[in-house]
Amino acid sequence: MDDLAGFLRTRRSRVDPAAVGIPTDSRRRVKGLRREEVAHLSGVSVDYYVRLEQGRATQPSDQVLDALARVLALDETEREHLHRLACQRRRAKVPGGRVRPELLRVLDLVADGPALITNHRLDVLASNRLAGLLYGRPVPGLNTARHLFLEEAERGLHADWETCTLDVVGHLRLAAGKYPEDPRLASRVGELAMGSERFRRLWARADVRARTYGRKAYRHPLVGLLELHQENFVLPNEAGMELVVLSAPPGSPAEDGLRLLASLDTTGPTGPTGRTDPTGPTGRTDPTGPTDPTGPANTAGTTDTADVPAPPTRSPR
Repeated sequence: MDDLAGFLRTRRSRVDPAAVGIPTDSRRRVKGLRREEVAHLSGVSVDYYVRLEQGRATQPSDQVLDALARVLALDETEREHLHRLACQRRRAKVPGGRVRPELLRVLDLVADGPALITNHRLDVLASNRLAGLLYGRPVPGLNTARHLFLEEAERGLHADWETCTLDVVGHLRLAAGKYPEDPRLASRVGELAMGSERFRRLWARADVRARTYGRKAYRHPLVGLLELHQENFVLPNEAGMELVVLSAPPGSPAEDGLRLLASLDTTGPTGPTGRTDPTGPTGRTDPTGPTDPTGPANTAGTTDTADVPAPPTRSPR
């Protein structure tokens, strides 16, 4: 899905020659730097760099990678991604997708804002009640990337739809570098590329992004605009999983909106918007998940095909 050669080519095309002291004129037709210019600036031979971009050179040293990162003006996330792509023998094992019961209890403690647990494929593995109310559907089993690109129109739930698409593709690119042997991630990327022209264009840029925190705005059909703050917490000893919590500033219209949203729930915690396993007695999402009837070719829910069901196809919200 991702490789060192392709990443180098896309990063090279971004660099302004003038920014690294290379004069240009109207006759220059190359976008960004030439291969020989990257080689010269990073202190490697032109032949070696060409072989890197052709995928014929393997295991470059850390010193070479750091020099390339400097010349290509990579940020910290991109630099780590470059090293990861180059160290194929140390690629991470594809993580599982089981949520510990203790983490489900943590979700219940988040009462005033939507909260969910996602994996590296952006499958929602578990969520609290407010997350279901925000999305207007049971959230566990939903893939947020699929929802954003294939189920939601640009005037759907996400008020900052274009920015969200950049973040999602950057996250999936990063995941593809960490877990290149994950067939379900490859299947998800293929599905998104087949169904969304915008996804194809953004994927070709090979941008990588690490999700940490920031503003998230939602346009809810019942309570209006919700301008929330999102925090992403990497879960220790749970490779690829994150706890995502959305909150509203005290006294803000968004806080009032979340309270109103919670009050509109007339079905209780076991209704269609709650965090529930309809076959279970507790009203919780089953951390092991039901069997996925569609098979790995149609979903990228988790590593184990029995972890998360494929999200149902539905019309844009």
